[in-house]
Amino acid sequence: MSKTLRTIYLSVILLLMCGPLVVVTGVSLNAKKRLFFPPEGVSFRWYQELLTEKSWLIPVQNSLTVATTSSLIALSIALPLAYFLWRYRVFYARALYTLGISPFILPPVITALGFLSFWVTVGFYGKMVTTMISHGIFFVTLPLVTISLGFESIDHELIEAAETMGADSRTVFRTIIFPMIRPYMISGYAFAFVLSLNEYIVAYMVTGFTVETLPIKIFNSLRYGYTPVMASVTVVFVLLAAIIFGLIGRFGDLPKLLGAMNPEEK
Repeated sequence: MSKTLRTIYLSVILLLMCGPLVVVTGVSLNAKKRLFFPPEGVSFRWYQELLTEKSWLIPVQNSLTVATTSSLIALSIALPLAYFLWRYRVFYARALYTLGISPFILPPVITALGFLSFWVTVGFYGKMVTTMISHGIFFVTLPLVTISLGFESIDHELIEAAETMGADSRTVFRTIIFPMIRPYMISGYAFAFVLSLNEYIVAYMVTGFTVETLPIKIFNSLRYGYTPVMASVTVVFVLLAAIIFGLIGRFGDLPKLLGAMNPEEK
């Protein structure tokens, strides 16, 4: 394919990907309460309503609380598991790793039904903590994968040199291993955070409408008519995800996080 054709092809793909976002952004700027594109007048009132109206502010706060806590839970599960699998190389490592990523492999509705049955049985259905724990387990795959890649990138000769100098396991982890995997931990947390903000099925299954996150709020609002606030929510979510992933791409080793190997590792 020539350079000109490749440029045209990539431009068309970019246009198709950005087209819906352009339309949604235009809709969110309507001065009147109508879903028109091009917008009839320009106003930021719907963004203001998103951040000031109690009916929207509470779901925003719930979503941020759930995403922040559940991502921390996922990270706290993934870190020791990834470290154990990397450090000790047990024969059942593959089975443990598969167990760690299984919540993300199964269809979300199957996982959500499993969470629903469990929380109803133990009597915690409808509480915010159930959403936090469920999201933490559901998204543990993301930090597990990124942290595992981080561990695999560590040169074992550094570990052997530190142990030869008399460092114990705790000192080696604190001074060598942890600083090297920290970017992978941050990336895994960021991935889980963004997806938790947008997750609907699990959150709805384990709490119903008793704890209203932003995706659940949007679904509820659809029953009473469409408003430009929904479009403004979409724009804010997309911008937040773009900022987070952009920072990961700028300050992190993005090819390595995606599984690329160095030439000498092939």
